[in-house]
Amino acid sequence: MSDTPRTAIVTGGARGIGAAIAERLAADGHSVAVIDLREEDTADVVGRIRAAGGTALGVGANIADEEQAKAAVERVAAELGAPTILVNNAGIIRDNMLFKMTKDDFESVLGVHLTGNFFMTQAVQSHMVEAKFGRIISLSSTSALGNRGQTNYSAAKAGIQGMTKTYAIELGKFGVTANAIAPGFIETDMTKATAERVGVPFEDFIKGAVSQIPVARSGRPEDIAHTASFLASEGAGFVSGQVIYVAGGPKA
Repeated sequence: MSDTPRTAIVTGGARGIGAAIAERLAADGHSVAVIDLREEDTADVVGRIRAAGGTALGVGANIADEEQAKAAVERVAAELGAPTILVNNAGIIRDNMLFKMTKDDFESVLGVHLTGNFFMTQAVQSHMVEAKFGRIISLSSTSALGNRGQTNYSAAKAGIQGMTKTYAIELGKFGVTANAIAPGFIETDMTKATAERVGVPFEDFIKGAVSQIPVARSGRPEDIAHTASFLASEGAGFVSGQVIYVAGGPKA
């Protein structure tokens, strides 16, 4: 491997896209801290990484809580080394139509996606600045362009794009890049939950999505992991402040 082994943090890493990214970064040679709400939920992905010969640590934290986010980063630094790769993947959905959406539905989604992203990035950036190297990768979504029933989620995912561009401007001179990945339709527990919410069998939901995707297939968590692997690499050092739509075509 040509890249220097580093310490990476993946939030929301217990399953789905986060788990795939964590496993890919470990396969790339990095030590990976998998953060999720409950440490026990990280056991499966941490176990798979270790079984494959990698180094991983499971950490339980609510990243929308400033003290928990700071403590998680301090633990990672102490046990794995200073983190210089951060993947802000943690997210929740509380989908509902505008007239039905509650204040809690709205604020809880922004809390995890935006406030959690801010707390984690703020806690990690000092390690990156000191190392003169950093990779901040945040998960946006095609929903940033608007999606029925997702006023909260769309706002959060659009906000992540603005935060990413600002991180890139502020931290670039320290060797730190910041980019966002905006997945299209990816088969995960979250998209399955959306299908259930709208009352459509998941297989039919997938077929409907695929009919609109130029590459004629649905996305998989590994598709996002490949992109994250590139953005985390030393070779991606001149790519910063970008939003990469990984959606199987030019239209999200």
